[in-house]
Amino acid sequence: MNYNQLVEEIKIKKSLLCVGLDSDLNKIPSFLLNSEDPIFEFNKAIIDSTHQYTVAYKPNLAFYESLGIAGWQSLEKTMDYLNTKYPNIFTIADAKRGDIGNTSKMYAKAFFEHFNFDAVTVAPYMGEDSVMPFLEYENKWVILLALTSNKGAFDFQMHSDKENRKLFEKVLEKSQEWADKTRMMYVVGATKAEMLKDVRAIVPEHFLLVPGVGAQGGSLEEVLANGANSNGGLLINSSRGIIYASNDNQYQSRAAEEAFALQKLMKTVL
Repeated sequence: MNYNQLVEEIKIKKSLLCVGLDSDLNKIPSFLLNSEDPIFEFNKAIIDSTHQYTVAYKPNLAFYESLGIAGWQSLEKTMDYLNTKYPNIFTIADAKRGDIGNTSKMYAKAFFEHFNFDAVTVAPYMGEDSVMPFLEYENKWVILLALTSNKGAFDFQMHSDKENRKLFEKVLEKSQEWADKTRMMYVVGATKAEMLKDVRAIVPEHFLLVPGVGAQGGSLEEVLANGANSNGGLLINSSRGIIYASNDNQYQSRAAEEAFALQKLMKTVL
């Protein structure tokens, strides 16, 4: 999916919502465990009940890798379903990969060719040659970790040099040499919403993937106020707050209600 197609989907749905498919066998409704592929059945139901409110889905790869071959098969089925039934919805492999060039090339092949994701999250610590293999694919995106929502973000990302430039600011500045707004996004956690203005001063036109709204305590209103730009410019992720809104036979309708509530707030900005 290219930049203009993503912007158009946002305008059509009046939404910036990204639903995180952090699907856990210990948290999905227990009656689904009797099905042939519980994770896929859960994902399919969540997708069908929320697709009208969301512009992106983001499977977190850890939840699939932890199940071995069965997990990879569930992910493959999920992606086949999304790409076939909802091809206009943006898909993100939340993999946080980043390695030397040849290894990154294989990661890119896995996520962009085999699974046909639109984007993959990448750790920038190893620099340009670890990121460029992901940018060799037309209409595919790199989402660089910039300012994350976890407590440990303060260990490195907020460290300042002698010129008082923070490490995450250097990441934002340097990476713009690798790709423009049509190929690169940045992860900025919702729990750092007050710093979104600082981020926007460096990357005013890029899309930002913003996790941390809901269960992690991030404020949607603050994210919208500080981070939105003329094209929306945000993919605001909610995972547990939507997909685990209920763990009984009402889980689909409750997920839809939570997704709609977030989309309704986003609509006021768009």
